[in-house]
Amino acid sequence: MISAEQNDRLTRVGPATPGGKLLRHYWQPIALLDELDAKRPVRPVRALGQDFVLFRDEKGRLGLLDRDCPHRNADLAFGRLEHGGLRCSFHGWLFDVEGKCLETPAEPESSTLCSRIRQRSYPVVERSGVVFAYLGEGEAPPFPAFDCFAAPESHTFAFKGLIECNWLQALEVGIDPAHASYLHRFFEDGDQSEAYGKQFRATSDGSDLPMTYVLREFSRPRIEVENTDYGLRLYALREINEATTHVRVTNCFFPQAFVIPMSAEMTITQWHMPVDDTRCYWVAIFTSFGAPVDRQRMRDQRLANFTLPDYVPIRGRHNDYGYDPHEQEHSTYTGMGDDINTHDQWAVESQGAIQDRTREHLASSDKAIAAHRRLLLRGMAAIEEGRRPPLMQDAATAQLTGPSTIDGMAPTARWEQHWREAVERRRSAAPWAPPALAAE
Repeated sequence: MISAEQNDRLTRVGPATPGGKLLRHYWQPIALLDELDAKRPVRPVRALGQDFVLFRDEKGRLGLLDRDCPHRNADLAFGRLEHGGLRCSFHGWLFDVEGKCLETPAEPESSTLCSRIRQRSYPVVERSGVVFAYLGEGEAPPFPAFDCFAAPESHTFAFKGLIECNWLQALEVGIDPAHASYLHRFFEDGDQSEAYGKQFRATSDGSDLPMTYVLREFSRPRIEVENTDYGLRLYALREINEATTHVRVTNCFFPQAFVIPMSAEMTITQWHMPVDDTRCYWVAIFTSFGAPVDRQRMRDQRLANFTLPDYVPIRGRHNDYGYDPHEQEHSTYTGMGDDINTHDQWAVESQGAIQDRTREHLASSDKAIAAHRRLLLRGMAAIEEGRRPPLMQDAATAQLTGPSTIDGMAPTARWEQHWREAVERRRSAAPWAPPALAAE
């Protein structure tokens, strides 16, 4: 258990909160590039409890501004894209991507007001189909050379989905290796030819044992956690027999992402971006080390479960997440369909809008969750002492590669060496030559 005060520190994201200040030291995945429709590339964005407007100007530059016009606070998300910027529809004030006021047309021609007005702007960059913004003060940290950022456009796919709860409990599912044996349990292994783009359904590392079987039949993994330069590395070890152990290596990319294997040739890097205290988006980049990603197929798979334009799940609290007691008895552990995002959504939304951690009892399988919370609290303490958080903030961040992640069988006696060799083989076979892994 933790105290109510600690729970508030960990979960609140507003500008004046300890948690909000910490998250503002890191790049936030505020939108998908797909959301900037070619006909009108202007979109309102709510992130970390603040309101912004994201747009692409006539020269193709991305801009992120505070959403309220500095004149009389009208909504810039309804503005007009013209003359090199975004023009407020109320009085015609015009702002460029850097927040500079270009025109105040209702003022006298001799007015110098325009030169004194500036709308706050925020650095934005596009990486692998995701628009990231730096919402804090001072210089933004560099991006690491992680595979999801280094891969060419042809080998990545980005998507997202809304979750109606606090970001931290949503993230903590992704760094909980034990839950997959229950929450994502399938009673039948299914046709492997239909596994493309679906997590936990593909054959594990070319093994004859499907991942669904491994999770279902070996539900007591030994979990180990180690600190890294980017956060945490997690090991979930399931001993199949005396000679063979299933090894699943995943990562926590501080402060709010995880990197996990999806199949033998694809990984997922997934952030949980707070909209405010009680809503978040999962934002994922799927990275292929083999063939180019079949984007249309993966998009169609996911749009079967989400509605646009806001990526709202079709299943949710309003319809009991599609719960079917007959399905729960015969085919899936939850009875909520075969989309694992729905399973995760139910698990975290059922904890409440903000989980009351004063009522929880962490177990040995929650090692990574406890370790990540400690990192968050240390980061907040550093900021309060006038220092930057300890992870992913200096020039060395740009040299970080990987991070290593794998899912497969290994000899029990040498599982540590085996998984590293398997990672290197996959990376060396990648057609787009990922950067060499930094020293582990």
